[in-house]
This record gives sequence, C-alpha cells and structure tokens, in this order.
Amino acid sequence: MPVEPSSPRLVSSETLQKVAGDLSFPTSVTVDPNGTVFIAESGLPFGGARPGGRIWRLDRDGRRSLLMEGLRPPVNGLAFHDQGLYVSEGGHPARISRLDLDGKQTVILDHLPGPGNYHTNMVAFGRDGKLYFSQGSMTNTGIVGLDAYELGWLRRLPHAHDIPGIDVTLAGVNTETPNPLTEDRDDRAWTGAFMPFGTPTTPGQMVHAGLPCTAAVMRCNPDGSDLELVAWGIRNAFGLGFLPDGRLLVTDQGADDRGSRPVGNAPDLLFEVHAGAWYGWPDFIGGDSITHAQYLAERGPAPTFVLENHNQLPPPELPLLRFPPHVAAVKFAVIPGGAWSGQILVALFGDEAPMTAPAGPRVGRSVARIDPADWSLHHVVGAPLSRPIDIRVDPLDQSLYVLDFGHFEMEAEKGVVAVPRSGALWRLPLLATSVPAPA
Repeated sequence: MPVEPSSPRLVSSETLQKVAGDLSFPTSVTVDPNGTVFIAESGLPFGGARPGGRIWRLDRDGRRSLLMEGLRPPVNGLAFHDQGLYVSEGGHPARISRLDLDGKQTVILDHLPGPGNYHTNMVAFGRDGKLYFSQGSMTNTGIVGLDAYELGWLRRLPHAHDIPGIDVTLAGVNTETPNPLTEDRDDRAWTGAFMPFGTPTTPGQMVHAGLPCTAAVMRCNPDGSDLELVAWGIRNAFGLGFLPDGRLLVTDQGADDRGSRPVGNAPDLLFEVHAGAWYGWPDFIGGDSITHAQYLAERGPAPTFVLENHNQLPPPELPLLRFPPHVAAVKFAVIPGGAWSGQILVALFGDEAPMTAPAGPRVGRSVARIDPADWSLHHVVGAPLSRPIDIRVDPLDQSLYVLDFGHFEMEAEKGVVAVPRSGALWRLPLLATSVPAPA
C-alpha cells in the first residue's frame, strides 16, 4: 500500500520546532500528565558514542536533567505509568525495570531472551492493569545464520536461539554455512530452526513452548508477577499501544533479504493482537505463505516451511494494514481528542539497505497517519526528520512530539555510518482541521 498524501493536512512542516538536540541514538519518548517529557537514549556505541543507555528529563521550561545512565543497550522502550517510568533494556540479559523519579530502579522482569537480531521492546498498560510488552525474534526467519555473525552478536556473546510460544513440530529443514566459530576455513555448520548455531534438526522433531518466548507479545502484573503469553508469531513488534476502545495494536517489522533463510519484499504489518492467536512467523507473512513467489529473495534460495504442524496451530492472523516494503514502521501514538481524535500517527524509520535488502531507493524517514476508518496510510511530514523512531501526544495541548534517532545509514563498504549527538526531539502542533471521510 503506498503512502498517500494527507488531505487535509494534519500538521505543517513550517511549524516544526526542535525541542532538544545533541541526543545520541534515542529510541523512546514519553510524557507525564503534567507535560514533562522523558527521553531514552539507546546506549548503542555507534560512531564512538558513549555506551550505556540514558534517561533524560525535559521540563516545560526547557531544562534538561539526567535521571539514569549505564542501562543495558539497546534501551528500546520508555513508558510513564503510575508516577514512574518503565524501561525496556534489550542488553545481555534483557530486562524491564521501573524507574521512580527519585532515581530508584526496581527490576520487574529479568533474564529475558537475548542478545539477538531483535530485543525486548516497549511496554504499554492495558485497561486490565496489566503490563504488555513484546519480545522480538532472535533471528530473521527462525534459523541462526551468518547474518547473525555479521551483525556481531554470534561471535561476541553466547546466543539464546528462538523460543516458540506454542509447541511446534519441525520439518527438519537445515541450512549449511561456513562455520565462523572455528579457524578451519573448510569447516561447515548445519543449523535448524529454533536451535543454536551448528545444531541440525530432524523431520518430526518437537520443540516445546517456552516462557518467556521470542517473536511474541506477553503480559504480566506491574510488579512482574504472573507472566503469560498473549500471542505468538509476531516477528518484531517494535511498537505497541492501545486504542481508546481497548484494542491492542502492534507494528510488526517484516523479514529481510539476508541470512540463511532470506525473504524478499516482505512488508511491515499492522496487527490487532488477539489473545491465543498465531501471527504466522516463521512460515507466513500477513497470512501469506512464505514460499509464495512474491517473497522470493535475491540473496538466496526460496524459503521452505520449517514447521510441519500448521494444521495443529491457529490459522495465521491477517493484518489491518500492509506498509510499503522497508519503510520500517516503528512506534505510534493515537490522538485522544479534537478534530483528529482516534487517528494513528506512526513513525517510519526507513530502510536499512544494503544490510536488510539489496540496494534501492530510500523509503520511510517520515511520519504517516493511519485512518482507522479504512486503515489507509497517509503521508504527514518528512524532512527535516532523519530517522523518526517514536511519537507521542502532549496531553496539555495535543501537539505531537516526534523523536528522531539521528543520522544512521548502512553502506556496502563501510557498514554502519552513524553520527553521535545527531538525534533530536521535534514538536509538531496539530492543525485544527476536520478529518476527511474515507472514499
């Protein structure tokens, strides 16, 4: 689905105001009921940035103070709830903590899966008082491959492979790669789904569900007790949040053309989360078979099913919206009132080619609006935003805060090219205009 022009306009790019700069790869912004802003820096040491996540407080008068530092990178989530901050740390091991505004930190959940391709993501609180959070997959599509080695964690740290949220039976699909963990250049490794690197599988082999698991949405009490699975098979629900009517939505980042089981042209997806449902990963994409010709990769053979017991699993859920490939839909916010009440604003981080796909045109790097009346997608604002990653609504005046990760590009020869202190927080006043009815 293309990103259509927004008419009438939701915001005017001429009114963009930089609220804070000099941030190093921030990922999360949240606002308390009094309008105080809190920002989390990921702590990723790209470009020589200082390692370790940090939490900043930004008062209405512009004063900025440091609340916490030395958090396990990457810090992926920050939410204000019950007079405190809930922080998602994707480091080794991953955890979720409560941070009181006096600096006291209480670990809610610890030893969550990681490190991996993806991590423990943000939290949101439901009407039931539960803490909901998502856990990304450890791999691209279920098999640990050389893309993991290239990303660095396979050599640097022991890796916990993907853990299913439902009992699965494997088809015995194994991929052969060179073994980068030995000095013998002729050494080969065979690896199957839901297994550590170098561990093959056999047809009919069962892998039992675990908790916590990967590629899932889970929930618990605010103190971390009574952890339970909500839904499984969501590859990487980086953004999640509730609509005013209580429905839980997530943005699921699509599979990439890389690794031992590459996938081409996979879209990011917007899902409504239903308890007990399966969302298809690692064998389906938005209800489509991963073996369909539309997902043929340029960097490897067509993928085959790694699961044998599809008939014993719930039918894969269908998405509300398919984003254009590689826009990297991340976090979103729902406008709570006014002329634009109920409209969803989503940050589109943008492509990471050539790491995740062959080189192509730049996409994303903007904010878009989703109209829940027909789940259509409309462009809102792009430049001067570089890599928007989070968006929140100011409860006092309904303006938008857009958090920009900063300059971050992938180059074939240099790899990651990132500029510390290039991140920023922007403010976007809403225009008082009625919302058009869907065509």
